[in-house]
Amino acid sequence: MGFNCGIVGLPNVGKSTLFNALTATADAESANYPFCTIEPNVGRIAVPDDRLNALAKAAESKLILPTQLEFIDIAGIVKGASSGEGLGNKFLANIRDTDAIIHVVRCFDDEAVVHVDGKMDPRSDIEIIETELLLADLESVEKRIPNLEKKAKAGDKQSNEILEVLRLVHDILKDGRPAIEAEIRAEQQNILKQLQLITTKPVMYVCNVPEKDLAAGNEYIDQVKSYVGDAPIVVVSAVIEAEIALLDSDEEKLEFLNSIGLDSTGLSRVITGGYALLGLITYFTVGPKEARAWTIRQGTKAPEAAGVIHSDFERGFICAETISWRDYIACGGEHKAKQHGMLRIEGKEYVVQDGDVMNFRFNV
Repeated sequence: MGFNCGIVGLPNVGKSTLFNALTATADAESANYPFCTIEPNVGRIAVPDDRLNALAKAAESKLILPTQLEFIDIAGIVKGASSGEGLGNKFLANIRDTDAIIHVVRCFDDEAVVHVDGKMDPRSDIEIIETELLLADLESVEKRIPNLEKKAKAGDKQSNEILEVLRLVHDILKDGRPAIEAEIRAEQQNILKQLQLITTKPVMYVCNVPEKDLAAGNEYIDQVKSYVGDAPIVVVSAVIEAEIALLDSDEEKLEFLNSIGLDSTGLSRVITGGYALLGLITYFTVGPKEARAWTIRQGTKAPEAAGVIHSDFERGFICAETISWRDYIACGGEHKAKQHGMLRIEGKEYVVQDGDVMNFRFNV
């Protein structure tokens, strides 16, 4: 089960620098001109989780396999992208394939790095991106409606159901609001999801700042916070994160962070923030061979969680032997957790909790 976040923003806001640091590679070219990213760059990043290391230690696991998120660096979007300006709809289409959006906003002054509009205005920058994404959705919806109307008139029930959702979304988009604000009934949510509209995706804003503003912030960050309201925000310095990514050991990275007054990287907050943004949780499988983290959505029941490992686990699901991660570590492993009555047998209706250590019984 893969989950991914598309990194978007205007040209020259630090997207590719951020992506390079996230993936600790130089695969995404960083350059001081628009459209230096010609193809979407994809990187898989381990989600940091101290619980996994502690579980592995308790079980004396030989391998530690963290869960991962996929990040996609998408070329800078400019005003008019929805109508073909810049690199146009080619890259808007790439965003449709993502589960969530990380919107990088320039929050620094630097005469050496040209702003695409010639002036610093984070609120305007965000509005440009949001408008282009909204217009792209509106165009997509308007293209679909005529064909579905023909099919609906001919008595096609499915087309009529899709058409109802499209009309609701169309009215919202025409009003200048994202598709996520459309009042869609619970039974229509799956149709909305299949439409792959960009403005239905959750968004996290990443404010890219100079090193001097990492701790105290600046007026540009305040403008972003004022505009996006309760939406999640992470403050990073992409340049500093890129320097940290080049260091070889965790000890060196921690020493560097401490030298600039930080105790964690901004990128770890971006990664875990993306995990939370998608509504994901982690369960673990632990043994002497390996300790492994698995990604599922909140609310997932035990058989579906088992299916993330292998479809046979879900198809032949019998039960799940379950221990909370805290109990597993406190007891020093599975055997003593069983002795202390900490192991539970959960059935098909059990909703997996974040941090569960699970062993699935199945028969096919």
